[in-house]
Amino acid sequence: MGKKVVVVGGGPAGILAAGKAAERGKDVILLEKNDRLGKKILISGKGRCNITNNTDIEGLIENIPGNGNFLYSAFYTFSNTDLLEFLHRYGLETKVERGGRVFPVSDRAKDVVDTLMKYLKDTGVKILYNSPVSDIIAENGAVSGVMLKDRQKINCDSVILATGGASYKGTGSTGDGYKMAKKLGHNIVTLRPSLVPLVVSEKWVGELQGLSLKNVSITLINEKGKKVYSDFGEMLFTHYGVSGPIILSASRHILDYDFKGITLIIDLKPALTEEKLDERIQRDFEKFSRKQFKNALDELLPKKLIPVVIRLSEIPPDKFVNQITKEERRNLVRILKKFTLTINGSRPIDEAIVTAGGVSTNEINPSTMESKLIKGLYFAGEIIDVDAYTGGFNLTIAFSTGYLAGSSC
Repeated sequence: MGKKVVVVGGGPAGILAAGKAAERGKDVILLEKNDRLGKKILISGKGRCNITNNTDIEGLIENIPGNGNFLYSAFYTFSNTDLLEFLHRYGLETKVERGGRVFPVSDRAKDVVDTLMKYLKDTGVKILYNSPVSDIIAENGAVSGVMLKDRQKINCDSVILATGGASYKGTGSTGDGYKMAKKLGHNIVTLRPSLVPLVVSEKWVGELQGLSLKNVSITLINEKGKKVYSDFGEMLFTHYGVSGPIILSASRHILDYDFKGITLIIDLKPALTEEKLDERIQRDFEKFSRKQFKNALDELLPKKLIPVVIRLSEIPPDKFVNQITKEERRNLVRILKKFTLTINGSRPIDEAIVTAGGVSTNEINPSTMESKLIKGLYFAGEIIDVDAYTGGFNLTIAFSTGYLAGSSC
């Protein structure tokens, strides 16, 4: 048998690392603390699994605000195209949706996990479930084995650490890998939630809980009035604030502000200029001229939003539409074009889709994923200080870094 490799963590990065190392004739043991592999894959993309994105490599890097340049070697070794060819070879059919997002044709994340399991079986990887690791053993600056929590020791020549981040603890990513890496002298860049729902100050937001808005645009403004980020798409109101695709991407841009002092401006009608929206409202008001204001907005806004907009407009709800002044109407237009909320925090890291921060990229060789400090120690996936937007980019990072680590160990 060839050299012995232990892979810690059975998520996308760990699975690809284990399979690739075994393909190369290594004797591979994959250690998973749960009773099954790929728990986080199963809940990704709302259970559909957004596997990757069909952009080119430059497009991938552009969508990785957290140390994207570190990943050039990984992507050139195993690109998103290579990933899809590999999955197709193992029988998984895929489709491309808006924004280049790639999903299984079946819309079932379980099919992705099943495909990856086939790969592990094919390559002869030995999987040990319910086997949490407590320590990586290193002697004279090189890896010599791992210690399980039950004190069982496994000797090996290389360890690939693919334990995930610190988000979604229920899937097993509880930050153990960071502790192990730190014990071996690695610097851990501060962990922060990324792609996370945002909390707002306005109490009335709770009234909008569950309301989903499509085709709106958002702008984030800092305390100095400078634009931080803008986007267009879908968002959701929650009992504490806002969530949904464009909000999650926006959250990555206000990490450095610690989610404080940021104003969120929502344009509820981005397809219309203020003038066009004013004309549209005038038409509605002519149509409903004998109705009270509170009953005249049904064609313009979702039902849940109407009471909040009325309150913000300060137009009495019982006022008849034909009595509304031009200034009142103009103010209503401004509210719809600049529906404003104050961000005062984020949900905890456990609710974040991805963890920003992790093992410093300065201490990892980008061409091999091997530690620059400990010989035979490799990193793959979210444990590394890299993070991306939504759209399949974070899973692509996991698969590519896993493949590269498995090719190099």
